[in-house]
Formats: sequence, structure tokens, C-alpha cells
Amino acid sequence: MSAVQPVTEKAIDSSILRDIEGGVFEPWDAEKILGWSIKNFHPRLSLSCSFGAPEGLVLLDMMHRIEPAARVFVLDTGRLPQATYDLMDRVRDRYGTRLEVVFPRAQPVEAMVRESGLNLFYESIEKRQLCCRVRKVEPLRRHLSSVDAWVSGLRRDQNVTRRDTAKVELDLAHGGIVKINPLADWESEDVWSYVREYDVPTNRLHREGYPSVGCEPCSRAIEAGDDPRAGRWWWESADTRECGIHLGQEAGGSGI
Repeated sequence: MSAVQPVTEKAIDSSILRDIEGGVFEPWDAEKILGWSIKNFHPRLSLSCSFGAPEGLVLLDMMHRIEPAARVFVLDTGRLPQATYDLMDRVRDRYGTRLEVVFPRAQPVEAMVRESGLNLFYESIEKRQLCCRVRKVEPLRRHLSSVDAWVSGLRRDQNVTRRDTAKVELDLAHGGIVKINPLADWESEDVWSYVREYDVPTNRLHREGYPSVGCEPCSRAIEAGDDPRAGRWWWESADTRECGIHLGQEAGGSGI
């Protein structure tokens, strides 16, 4: 399997670097951060929307109100549930958004499946991370090599691995581009309040007990009171339940 190609370091304006290092963005609300992001980076700014969690849809709605032509991409791993594809079409119709669907390269997927089978992710953490790397991490890396900044729906209370998420940071795993996390200080109820207020479309699997929807074989409904991430890679411990797209090289993420 071919190695992931290195990403060229991006030249970021020195004033933006100073503001990031100085924590200037931490007091800003989500709308102000998105307005700044669009002003400074559009059209070389792209929103990552999984269509499996409401955060991405909230950000899509906010960005659309500021700049209807704001770019949105989704990683199609080839293993997503039908409900997620249905939501993509609903969003396209509702907002007139031209989704940028990013697929994994066929050759590495074929080689991985030929070597380890279709459901290798259940066998070990290493094989699950390999599957995520081939189907998600490498496609993300490829897409982000063409932009200067990207927006994610990360929140600090989602998982132990996300507690230190900054609202605006440098993404060193992707060539030093700017990573924007406008909802970092939001809680789940903040997200759902926005969904209700603006009638934002969401994945129908949420109503069936799925707080987070990823690939179909790696997601399941949870019981009331469970950790919201308990339905993702439920056979692993909480500290390994990441696909790698939000982890740096030293943590086994996109730098690999």
C-alpha cells in the first residue's frame, strides 16, 4: 500500500498566526468566528460535514447565511448508512449546496480488503485504524492539500481526546493550514437548540438512538444515559475512539 504523500507547508499571514498564538478567538462566538473565517479564507476554506452528527449541519446552516457559496465537503468511505446519503440529498435541495464528495482511492481499499477482509475493523485496534486511515484519513489529507483552512464541528465535551480543542488552531498534520472549531465551547443542548430554532435537517438515525453516525458497521444506537460517543467503535475503550482525522502525527492520526 502506497505511503501518504507529505503535505507542503502553507504560508499563513503573520497577523493570523499571532492571533492564534495569543488566543484572540477564544471569547468569540461561532458566528463571529465563521464570519472572520469566510472573510479571510473563502474560497480556499472548506467545511467538513459528516452528515452523521448535527454539529456539521449547524455549521453548514450558519455558513450558508453568511456566504451561500461556502464550500462543504464530505468523506464518503463507501460504508455509510443509507440514511446519511438521504440526508446529503435533502441538504443539497434545501441549501442549493454543491457538496464536494471525497472518496478513498480504489487501489488501497482493494488491497486492504483483499489482505484482511471486509470487516477487519472488528479484529484489532490496529486494523480498525488502518481501515479509517485508508477510507478517511488519506482522503481528508488529499482534500485539505488544496485549501488554506477548514472548519470542523469538534466540541470539547465530545470525548476525552477533544478536551483541549481550540476555536482556531494550526493543523500541523495537514501542512500547517488553519483549523477552525467554532463550536468548541458548545454543549450538546446548544447544538440541538440551534437545530430546533432554524429547522436544520439532521440524520434520521438520531431519532433511533444514534447520537453520532459514522460508517454503518461501526455505529450503533445507545441506551439513555450512555456517553454520546459510546455508539462509535463500541468494542474499544473511550481513549481510542477516534478515526484519526482530528489527531496529529504523534497520536497516530493524519500524519501517518
